[in-house]
Amino acid sequence: MNNPLTFLCIASYKKGDDFLIRCKKEGCRVILLTSKSLEDADWPRESIDEIFYIPDNQKQWNMKDVIYGVSFLARKEKIDRIVALDDFDVEKAAALREHLRLGGMGDTTARYFRDKLAMRSRAQEVGLRVPPFAGILNYDTINEYFDSVEPPYIVKPRMQAGAIGVRKILNPDEFWKLLVELGDEQSFYLIEKFVEGNVYHVDSIIHNKNIMFDCVSKYGLPPMEVAHKGRVFSSRTLHPDEDEAKDLSKFNKKVIEALGLKHGVSHTEFIKAKNNGEYYFLETSARVGGANLSELVKAATGINLWSEWAKIEILKSEGEYKLPEVNRKYAAILTSLSKQEWPDLSNYNDKEVVWKLKKKYHAGLIIASPAKKRINELLEKYTKRFYDDFFTSQPMKDTPFD
Repeated sequence: MNNPLTFLCIASYKKGDDFLIRCKKEGCRVILLTSKSLEDADWPRESIDEIFYIPDNQKQWNMKDVIYGVSFLARKEKIDRIVALDDFDVEKAAALREHLRLGGMGDTTARYFRDKLAMRSRAQEVGLRVPPFAGILNYDTINEYFDSVEPPYIVKPRMQAGAIGVRKILNPDEFWKLLVELGDEQSFYLIEKFVEGNVYHVDSIIHNKNIMFDCVSKYGLPPMEVAHKGRVFSSRTLHPDEDEAKDLSKFNKKVIEALGLKHGVSHTEFIKAKNNGEYYFLETSARVGGANLSELVKAATGINLWSEWAKIEILKSEGEYKLPEVNRKYAAILTSLSKQEWPDLSNYNDKEVVWKLKKKYHAGLIIASPAKKRINELLEKYTKRFYDDFFTSQPMKDTPFD
């Protein structure tokens, strides 16, 4: 590369090793901005030119200080790309791009991929099916919502990730009591109809507004139930020829087009309603999915989402992106909180086991096979064994302010 690009990568949490490694392999200069509390984390330091640590309070940063610091850095560094490696960093990256006047996702588009109210509103505007919802802003509008939408409901934070802060509400009285608890924070929440059904995720690679690759998967249990009731988490990939995969691939394309993601990766979730069999858009993000789902995609297809994302960011609109060969298999992931500090997974030794999680007080593995039946059999067997061998639970707090 004659004029190497300089990447400023933002990671308030430990994420994105393969992204950093790929950028360095492609000849880029890599600068990492991360939390001071991650100073001793096992970053791939050989692939990072400089690391700057931001003082944090439980991974929260003072953005005014960040803008000051990055602006000072820009005096001597010509920053070409700013990339958020985690969902919580999307707004940070957008604010810095706007301030430095760099290309890429700005504040408005970033809202579509972080703010659950913004993404639902936009999807509804273009005619995509979403659960009935309302922002917690105007009380008359909320009362009209209750008059037209039957319970139960879900109250969820607009800007949190996953199931953090989500609460199920059975009637309006519960809702108004919750608003007292939330106080001035209530405008940062939304309410929507609770839809019972199977939840799916679609992980995609996008270049020049075109979806170059996607992988459709189905959660064993809805993530909200796993997080709040304490369950073993699982997800399994679907083959592109399956009807569910075809339907969700088309729906996912409409979502990405509506929200305006030009380049990068996305993790989008849908639900298939139990009562009518219809698909509803739940939420999306302009990042690689968490919970080791990138490892699931890799096991099922051979595609490393982190690495391909780095290639996309380097190219942007210049040049043609070429997707590596896709080798489709069936795969499933299984994870759980563990009673043991370092759970022993040595007895999970079937040849289909292709990956094991190495994390304190967590048990996890991925299985892959050309045979769908074999994956389903192993997933059922291993789930039962996980409950016996490792499972423990730690219910999530009802709100992030508890």
